[in-house]
Amino acid sequence: MRHKTITDWARQMIVQVARWMPGRRLVVVADGTSAVLDFLRKVSHVPTVCVVTRLRLDACLYDPAPVRETHTKGRTALKGKRQPKLAERLHDPNTVWQKHTVSCYAGTTREMEITTGTALWYQSPLPPVAIRWVLVRDPVGQYEPMARLLHRSRGRGGSDRGVVCHGDGTVEVTFHEVRAHLGVEAQRQWSDLAILRTTPALLALFSLVTVFAQQLLGNQPFPIRQAAWYTKALPTFSDTLAFVRQHLWPSTCFSVSSREADTIQIPRALFDRFMDTLAFAA
Repeated sequence: MRHKTITDWARQMIVQVARWMPGRRLVVVADGTSAVLDFLRKVSHVPTVCVVTRLRLDACLYDPAPVRETHTKGRTALKGKRQPKLAERLHDPNTVWQKHTVSCYAGTTREMEITTGTALWYQSPLPPVAIRWVLVRDPVGQYEPMARLLHRSRGRGGSDRGVVCHGDGTVEVTFHEVRAHLGVEAQRQWSDLAILRTTPALLALFSLVTVFAQQLLGNQPFPIRQAAWYTKALPTFSDTLAFVRQHLWPSTCFSVSSREADTIQIPRALFDRFMDTLAFAA
């Protein structure tokens, strides 16, 4: 898919969801590809949307434009004084760091140091976008420093720690799962409109499978399939998808009458074994 197609589709989806839930604040967590000025500018008019994504350490950040005085000649300034690059702030001894405990993968936590500020992100010829940047570093140096940006409507508050937690979410894992199990990016399509139709539908199917599994479980523990070489404490999407399949496939709501008069009786234990095997293999 072309980059323009991806950003246009994401903008349309965000605007539509905001219309469906006008009174709810939406936090959109995106990967680094979505950290583009054009995308942020297109969703800035939606008052309930907050975008959290990665930011380059060498991004051009500026102070707000000074107030234009009366009878001033020339064009109105778009930006103010240039701020230091985030890469420079990492090595600046005057940078004030705060310690926060953030959630990581597999339910673990880690103590990180963050510093934050506001700026205008500007790159000609697009208009600047007001953001809050959050710079994160590992005190022990095990992980590379990274930066996040938060773009939200004016007047809405938010936690800097929440920005880090959202940024360390499972967006990449979700993309991997929908590619591996639902066929995203494997569609044999050449039309942009076809991609705009099928990709949102497949991503929505990911959410539907999760909701179906939650409704089927109720208060029961989730059945997790283990392997001798891989012990899992929490269910994966493959477990969730297989669990939903095992409940949908035996249903006869959409089956038609067989033309054959004779029926073949399969032992229940063998049938269940087939179902369990095919649910994970499909």
